[in-house]
Amino acid sequence: MNLPPLSLYVHVPWCVQKCPYCDFNSHGQKGEIPEKEYVQHLIDDLKTDLHLVQGRKIHSIFIGGGTPSLLTGEAYVNLLTAVDSLIGLSENCEITLEANPGTVETGRFKDYVAAGINRISIGVQSMQDDKLKALGRIHGADEAIYAAEQAHEAGLNSFNLDLMHGLPGQSVADALSDLKKVIALNPPHISWYQLTIEANTQFASKPPTLPADDTLWDIQEQGQALLTEAGYQQYEISGYAKPGFQCQHNLNYWRFGDYLGIGCGAHGKVTDAKTGIITRTEKVKHPRGYMDLAKPYLFKQWPVEQHDLPFEFFMNRLRLFEACPISDFTALTQLPLQSQADALQQAIAKGLLKQTDSHWQVSQKGHRFLNDLLELFV
Repeated sequence: MNLPPLSLYVHVPWCVQKCPYCDFNSHGQKGEIPEKEYVQHLIDDLKTDLHLVQGRKIHSIFIGGGTPSLLTGEAYVNLLTAVDSLIGLSENCEITLEANPGTVETGRFKDYVAAGINRISIGVQSMQDDKLKALGRIHGADEAIYAAEQAHEAGLNSFNLDLMHGLPGQSVADALSDLKKVIALNPPHISWYQLTIEANTQFASKPPTLPADDTLWDIQEQGQALLTEAGYQQYEISGYAKPGFQCQHNLNYWRFGDYLGIGCGAHGKVTDAKTGIITRTEKVKHPRGYMDLAKPYLFKQWPVEQHDLPFEFFMNRLRLFEACPISDFTALTQLPLQSQADALQQAIAKGLLKQTDSHWQVSQKGHRFLNDLLELFV
């Protein structure tokens, strides 16, 4: 079978401090980060996954966390040189690094570009200092502005600003003010998403008062109009980009592509060229266990069962606003299209999905009621 593109996710687990809304695998920094040791473990971890590459080059790389910008440019020179040597990077490979707007991190942007990173994703979250404090962020609005300015000057192909809405005590006017200030910084890409309370976070144990549903809807509707007017195209649920600046790494996720995951708690998804079986992987979560030479990096792996494949495919693919080629379903799942005939008929009858001879397109109603659409494929 023709394999999908292969991306690489790299996880750096350390933060200066844990944010109360964060459910990612992150750990507050205690003392000096063992940078050289960790990068060597990432390289050794990648070596254990080389059998999953199956002749492909790396289509895109996303270095997430935690706060990857706590590591130096030298660390990423060593890592990316090893990735290129062991597997190879495709032409125009997109390499993204997540960063916080702190002074130390932004001072390294040009070092990251020199290391080969060509896209940075900056966690702004809000442009109001009181909201940032409530979110547990260690930067202020001025630092966010400075970070965007540094990204423009660093020689990157692209950069993203992350912005939340639906924050504790946030009004429609507050949320739109944040969005206008971020748009004024002219990033090629904006990730604009609603704060949700996740299990096993500080906010879950002591929930803040979030805006009412009517307020959230007004924020979403008016915010999308602002973004459209400013020239940003919504290409997935929370992704808005100027033409040509969509995040290629995220697109590969949503198009049900393959990806290796290295680093603490990193997840991967790989298709076997001979059998078509899709396997998911998860690495050891805690830094101490991950860097224990006596233990393997792989925590567990499991095949995606056939009865779960339709939901997994559509859960990813229908996030996107682009039309989905009908042929992708069989090509990427190895299942007959007829197996989903009833679910597809219901989706079309309910006005959630449109179908042509060659493509599916989620309707405006389908995007609004995406969970109802996805439930048809469970």
